[in-house]
Amino acid sequence: MSAVIVAIDGPSGTGKSSTSKSVAAALGLSYLDTGAQYRAITWWMLSNGVPVDDQAAVAAAAGKPVIVSGTDPAAPTIAVDGADASVPIRTEEVTAAVSAVSAVPEVRTRITALQRSIAAEAAGGIVVEGRDIGTTVLPDADLKIFLTASPEARAARRSGELKGKEATDVSATREALIKRDAADSGRKTSPLKKADDAVEVDTTELTLEQVVECVVTLVDEAAAAKDGRDAPAERTDGEKDEKAGQISQ
Repeated sequence: MSAVIVAIDGPSGTGKSSTSKSVAAALGLSYLDTGAQYRAITWWMLSNGVPVDDQAAVAAAAGKPVIVSGTDPAAPTIAVDGADASVPIRTEEVTAAVSAVSAVPEVRTRITALQRSIAAEAAGGIVVEGRDIGTTVLPDADLKIFLTASPEARAARRSGELKGKEATDVSATREALIKRDAADSGRKTSPLKKADDAVEVDTTELTLEQVVECVVTLVDEAAAAKDGRDAPAERTDGEKDEKAGQISQ
């Protein structure tokens, strides 16, 4: 299969991360969680006393942290200034501040350049997940996918992810997701939206396995088109599960 760049966008709770990691593992591609990068720079701002509601202060500090993303889909990593940041970037404090920080143009310029560099260096192909990958970061991606789901389904999934870590009230989670959607869709710089040429996949009634199978098929077709050949025959269950099984839902 030809090296392909796959952009997977969508709001939280649509199965974006699980799908992206599983597809990358199944096809032997690299994987990049761009949301983790924005969380990482937000965590750095909070940890270093930068007032996240002060755009000028955030802009002035945007170039200071060194952010390194590991692209193994079975064990993706994120480090800030040489320290593992995979746990602290997932706190509610970071979640509450990340939209404001990521809306600052200087932050988006810095992180977008980093994302493009990682994608360009992925010789074997890469799956990049985020909110503006197909529209802004990698507009020439070989395949663009936009995942959606009902607010209720998204809230239930997100609450399940938080279980044992943070408050798991589904109603409160739903309101938080809607608020985040409004902030991300309404920002002036690189808002969350579906690319005109993206394939939309509604995951509301689908299992993770079904979504992954759908996306793997789309990637196979995109690779075949890039190579100028017919799309490959459907993968066997064993082929689908061999690598995708490394990633848990």
